[in-house]
Amino acid sequence: MNAPEAVPTGTPMPSHVMNTYGRLPFALAYGRGCRVWDTDGREYLDALGGIAVNTLGHAHPKLVAALQDQVGKLIHCSNYYRVPLQEKLATRLCELSGLTNAFFCNSGLEANEAALKIARKFGHDKGITRPEVIVYEQAFHGRSIATLSATGNAKVQAGFGPLVEGFVRVPLNDVAAIEEVANTRPGVVAVFLEVIQGEGGVKPATVDYLQAVRRLCDEHDWLLMLDEVQCGIGRTGKWFAHQWAGIQPDVMPLAKGLGSGVPVGAVVCGPRAAGVLGPGNHGSTFGGNPLAMRAGVETLAIMQAEGLLANAAAVGAALKDGLARELSGVVGVSDIRGQGLMIGIELARPCGELLGRAASAGLLISVTAERVIRLVPPLIMTLAEAAQVVQLLAPLIRQFLAEPAAKE
Repeated sequence: MNAPEAVPTGTPMPSHVMNTYGRLPFALAYGRGCRVWDTDGREYLDALGGIAVNTLGHAHPKLVAALQDQVGKLIHCSNYYRVPLQEKLATRLCELSGLTNAFFCNSGLEANEAALKIARKFGHDKGITRPEVIVYEQAFHGRSIATLSATGNAKVQAGFGPLVEGFVRVPLNDVAAIEEVANTRPGVVAVFLEVIQGEGGVKPATVDYLQAVRRLCDEHDWLLMLDEVQCGIGRTGKWFAHQWAGIQPDVMPLAKGLGSGVPVGAVVCGPRAAGVLGPGNHGSTFGGNPLAMRAGVETLAIMQAEGLLANAAAVGAALKDGLARELSGVVGVSDIRGQGLMIGIELARPCGELLGRAASAGLLISVTAERVIRLVPPLIMTLAEAAQVVQLLAPLIRQFLAEPAAKE
């Protein structure tokens, strides 16, 4: 398939889009695999994947054909009726996770909102009138009022108070802190954490910690709710990141990579949580429509057929090793961490300007938590492309750190 011709942007028109994003000064026009081109024809290697969304890269021929087929049949219908593709995707997610039921929505935020509603109703059903949920420092669960309240970032919460009550915050990977909450807060009904904090700086929960939290939830009749919105769907080399710890959650929000770019969110639940919500307790107009469900079904099928979990593990390890080798001994590189194709490079000072520098060099990345370069490329990335990421990024980091730090 030939790439479409680039359409030059020319003089930008005045924008009527709200100014809610700090955008780089170019627009992407089309993509193939792990490559994208802007409207002026410049090529970029995509190590961002739409922020962990483009699981199959860009314009994957099998996904394109499936979505074209579905658009010609049925894009949307109401949830007044059965949606067979919902049943098909729910069955597959339950097979992969060992859980029992799924609810479909449109985004990670909505999936996390649904999880919080499940937790509250679970508590009310037990007679707890003011249920509380344990959440985490540096966590990020979304930008609605409830998910913002669960988020552990004062900067993104500023200006939106009063926040929703009912959250008890603890540090990640600190078992004693959660045990203290268990001893002092009788209204706790759930623990809600990201297996790998994404916006918080690509910080993983340890295997030992996840296992300890699972035990505590069992002991205290709490729900274990694992936010796998960013780290799930094969990104770490297993279908879901918590599977490295050999545990199962009671509630698992998903989104991002599930539809390879088509908006799909899901909450997958085990037996203790699956029956908490009944008709009228929750819903979504667009959630679970046939187009979104076809995208999810085809994404999982293509991932299976093309061995993308093994690829994510192998290419991610090579990418991480290459960065460690090229940045070894560089003053100002604090840590290189992550798993599979979810990697964070923490620097000793804020490095947001590296987004523009990397783009100028032909590489798309992100910076999160001010100091952490985040790499979450498509799961189809090859070893050669990973080597090119290292080749492009390492010199930019070395040059940046060799410069005098900007004054605060």
